[in-house]
Amino acid sequence: MFISVNNKFSQAPFERARKVERMFKRLKERISRSRNGFIKQLDELFLGKKEISPELLEEIEEILVMADMGIGTVQEVIDKLQQEVDRGEIADPEALRNRLKEQIKAIFKQETNKETKQGPEPKPFVILVVGVNGVGKTTTIAKLAHLYKQEGKDVVLVAADTFRAAAVEQLEKWGQKLGVPVISQRAGADPSAVAFDGLEAAKAKGADVAIVDTAGRLHTQVNLMKELQKIRRVMGKKVEGAPHETLLVLDATTGQNALSQAKTFCEATDVTGIVLTKLDGTAKGGIVASIANEMNIPVKYIGIGEKMDDLRPFDPDQFVDALFERH
Repeated sequence: MFISVNNKFSQAPFERARKVERMFKRLKERISRSRNGFIKQLDELFLGKKEISPELLEEIEEILVMADMGIGTVQEVIDKLQQEVDRGEIADPEALRNRLKEQIKAIFKQETNKETKQGPEPKPFVILVVGVNGVGKTTTIAKLAHLYKQEGKDVVLVAADTFRAAAVEQLEKWGQKLGVPVISQRAGADPSAVAFDGLEAAKAKGADVAIVDTAGRLHTQVNLMKELQKIRRVMGKKVEGAPHETLLVLDATTGQNALSQAKTFCEATDVTGIVLTKLDGTAKGGIVASIANEMNIPVKYIGIGEKMDDLRPFDPDQFVDALFERH
């Protein structure tokens, strides 16, 4: 008897596999500047080498530092590689390349493995988004809303960046485009009051997720701390445990300056995850490892282009595999 396998159940695994393959290909293409930059330099360095010398390790160290991986992070990686070489665990340059790749993966996983999830997810799940102007914060919020909508979640956006009228207008335009309600007030309104009203509206609508934008430019670190702390207190009164996630948006093209911003915001508020935008615009993709390692905060999302689907959850294995894959 002939049994047809052409149904949605049999096709689903193949469709998922094709989707993963397409996403990997897209990722590889969008981080090509880094692949053609410091990874290509590493491969040219390894080319023709038959043994591991102190000079080879020094040159690897220099390339990684120039790729914005950060001196401290690079030193940790090189020290571990040197120890494995001394113990005879790495025999040749090709094995060294593979261990370098695994060491970079391990940097990301040490933070990812810390995450624990207990109990049911709160409703609404409140995400506070912080970051300076120009990093792509508002666009990132829109892309994040798009991601949640694809999962079938009801989303509300809250325009608590009242410092700039343009920020509110931009978020409202995104809301219209995505079919997502945006809670806002006039420019100059108290951001905490907007956040409070936004969560009240999200609860009334039965929304699954509320994403709250905040001002990206405050004159001093003291102002930054006070403003963010007030917003957090007000939200916590409206929704228990809010914000449940605080995402810091950073621009990968700013290199070590992004690390400085991360340190400032982490002093001002409890950042739980990093969103690294514009990875397609930099040849120094090492900044991802630098931020993950030095800030002890997981990279949650990466931005690799202008399309809505170009913000994606960060997969350390996929990212490093795409970075190191040979041409």
